[in-house]
Amino acid sequence: MSDARIKLPFTLDTNRRLDRWVRVNTDGTVTVFTGKVEIGQGIVSAMAQLAAEELDVEYSRIRMVAVDTTMSPDEGSTSGSRSVEEGGSALRYVCAEVRDLFVQAACRKLGVTLERVVVDDGTVHERDSAAGVTYWQLAPEVDLAREATAQVQPKSAGDLNIVGRSMPRVDVPRKVTGAAFIQDIDLPGMLHGRIVRPPSYRARSLEVDTAAAQALPGVRAIVRRGHFLGVIAAREEQAIKAMRALARAARWAEEPDLPDVDAMPEFILSQPAEDELLSEKKAEHAPALRTLSATYTRPYLAHASLAPSCAIAWWTGEQLQVWSHSQACYPLRDELAKILKMPVSSIVVRHAEGAGCYGHNGADDAAFDAVLLAREVEGTPVRVQWMREDEFSWEPFGPAMVVKLRASLNKEGRIVDWEEDVHGNRHITRPGRHPNAGLLAAWHFDEGHEAPPAGDMPLAAGGGSQRNAVPLYDLPQLRVSNHAVKAMPVRVSTLRALGAYANVFAIESFMDELAEAANIDPVEFRLRHLRDDRARAVITAAAEKAGWQPRHKGNGTRGRGIGFARYKNSGDWVAVVAEVEIAQTVRVIRAVAALDCGRVVNPDGIRNQAEGGVIQATSWTLKEQVRFDRTRITTRDWDSYQILTFSEAPDVETVLIDRPEQPSLGVGEGMAGPTAAAIANAVFNAMGVRVRDLPITRERIIAAMNA
Repeated sequence: MSDARIKLPFTLDTNRRLDRWVRVNTDGTVTVFTGKVEIGQGIVSAMAQLAAEELDVEYSRIRMVAVDTTMSPDEGSTSGSRSVEEGGSALRYVCAEVRDLFVQAACRKLGVTLERVVVDDGTVHERDSAAGVTYWQLAPEVDLAREATAQVQPKSAGDLNIVGRSMPRVDVPRKVTGAAFIQDIDLPGMLHGRIVRPPSYRARSLEVDTAAAQALPGVRAIVRRGHFLGVIAAREEQAIKAMRALARAARWAEEPDLPDVDAMPEFILSQPAEDELLSEKKAEHAPALRTLSATYTRPYLAHASLAPSCAIAWWTGEQLQVWSHSQACYPLRDELAKILKMPVSSIVVRHAEGAGCYGHNGADDAAFDAVLLAREVEGTPVRVQWMREDEFSWEPFGPAMVVKLRASLNKEGRIVDWEEDVHGNRHITRPGRHPNAGLLAAWHFDEGHEAPPAGDMPLAAGGGSQRNAVPLYDLPQLRVSNHAVKAMPVRVSTLRALGAYANVFAIESFMDELAEAANIDPVEFRLRHLRDDRARAVITAAAEKAGWQPRHKGNGTRGRGIGFARYKNSGDWVAVVAEVEIAQTVRVIRAVAALDCGRVVNPDGIRNQAEGGVIQATSWTLKEQVRFDRTRITTRDWDSYQILTFSEAPDVETVLIDRPEQPSLGVGEGMAGPTAAAIANAVFNAMGVRVRDLPITRERIIAAMNA
C-alpha cells in the first residue's frame, strides 16, 4: 500500500486512485479519464497521446471519456492554460505506473525478469521472441483500484515515440457529424425551456400576466420565482414564442445607474480600490536622461460564443442529472448542491462541448436555469438554450482595465526605473469560489441571493487583473501596483488570458515607445533588457521568420510591429510579429508567432491553438467592445458587437521551439497580449500614430492623430 504522506504530482495528489484515470479493457482498448474538458483547444487529443506514450499502446486504442462527476478525476476548472502542464503531468505518472503493473504481471506469467521484456502496442514479450502476453489478457487480474505512488518515472525525452508527432484529433469526428455539441443533444421525451430575463441588471419586476403565454400551443409550464421567469414547452419554437409573449406581458422598474461607457477609464480611476504592491525592486542605477509616461486602456469584452449557452437537466426523484459545457463541472456540481441544499452525491454533472468559449460565459448559468425549469416537470429532461440577446446581455464580461506606466532611460538607452499601476476589477466570479451564490438565476430568486464579488488568484498562480503585470525584463528598479476596483457596474468574470491581455498590450506598447525614444530598434531594445535565453530565442525566431529589418519605417499605410511575453511569467514564451495594412480600417495581413511551450505533444494541435489565439486577439484588438447606455447593455447581437470575419483573418505562421527535455506548458492564452501589442506597434510603425486605447478603430486612430 502506498504511503498516504507521499506528495504526488499536480492534480494526481487529490485523485490518487489509478482506476480513476485509466481502465484497461479486454477488447483491446484503454479507457482514459481526465478532469480537463474539451472546449476546442484539443486537450483531449493531447491527453490521449500522453496516455498512449506512457502505456506503450497505439494512439488508436485510447478511448477518452468526457468529464463526468461520477467517474472522472476532479481537476477543478479547465482554465489558465494549465491542462497539459498539470493534468497531463498527472496522467503521465498514472500511465507510467499502470504500464509497470502490467509489465510486472506479464513477467510473472511468462516467468522472466523485467530486464528481458519489451512492450509493443500492449503486448509484453521477451526481446528476441514474438510470443508474449497482452494487457487485454492480463486486465482481469491486474487491480488498478489502488493509490498511485509516483515511484515509476515517466519516459525521458529520448524514449518518446508518440509525443511530438502530429496525430489526428479525437474530437473532430463527433463535431463534423453533429454529435459533439450540447446544443444537438436530444434526450427521449425532452422538453424545451426559455428564460425571460429582466431588461437590465438591477431591474425589478412590477407585474406579469402569464395567461397569454400559458394559453399558447405546447406550453407545459410557466415558472415564476421573484424576478426569475421561465417557460417550458414541447417544442423549441413553442418555447420561444411563449417566452416572447411572456416578455411582452411583463413590466419592470429600471434605474439609469450605469456609468458613461465612453468615459470608463475616468470612472475606473475615480473609484475606491484595494491597493496591492505586486513587485518592488530598488537598486543603484545610472542617472536618468529622459522619462516617459503613458496610459493604456481596454474596454469590456464579451466571450461572444458562436452558439448561445445551453444545458439539459433531468430530475428523477432525489437524483439530479445535468449536461453542461461548463469549464468547471465539479465546482458547478458543488454550487448547485449549495444553492439547492442537496448532497453532492445526489447531483451528476456531465460535460458536453459548447461551440466556442474560453472563459466564464453563461454555461454554468444556463445549467441552473435548466435545473429550475426541470424541477417543475420532474421525470422529464428539459433543455434550455439562451437566446443571442441573453448571451450578450447577461454573460460575464472580461473587465475593462486601465494601465498607467512611467519609465526612465539613461544615456545608453537602457531602462533604469519602471513604475506601473494597474486599475480595474478583479477577474474571477466563477461558481464555487465564494460563499455567495455564483449562478445568475439565484440572484433573481424571491430568496434574494447576493452575487459574489470578483476575486483573483494569487499572483504566484497567475493572478487575474495582475496577470503579467510584472515585466519579465531585466530592470534595475521597478514598482508594480494593482488597484482592484470594487465597483462592478456590469457583470464581469474570466475571459481568456484575464488581465494578461491588457497588461502585455500596455507593457509591450510602452517598450516600443521607449525604444523609439532611445532611437534603438524595437527587437534590439527588447533583447538588451532580457537575460532569459528562452525569451530571447522566441523574439529572435519571430523576427527572423517575419523578415524583420531593423529600424525599418512603414510607408504610411503598411507597417510591422512586435510583442512579447511569457504567459503568467511561468507559462509559455511567445513573440508575435504583426504586419498591418491601413485603409478605411486596420487590417492584419500577416502574423508570425514563435513560441516555446516546452515539450511539444502534438505540433499540429499547438499550431491550431497559436493560430486561434492570434486570430481571437486580433478580433479583440481591432473590433470588439461591449457598449451600454445608462440603463442597459446595447451590444446585443452580431451587428452591434462585431467580431473579425473570415475574410479579415490574418495569415498566421508559427515557429515552434520544441524542448522535449522540459515540461509541457499551455499555449493558447499566451498569444493574446503579444498579438495586441504587435498590432498597435505595427500601426505606429506604419503611420507614426500611437493608439493606446483598445480597440484600434478608425475613430481611435483619428483621435490619436489629433491629440
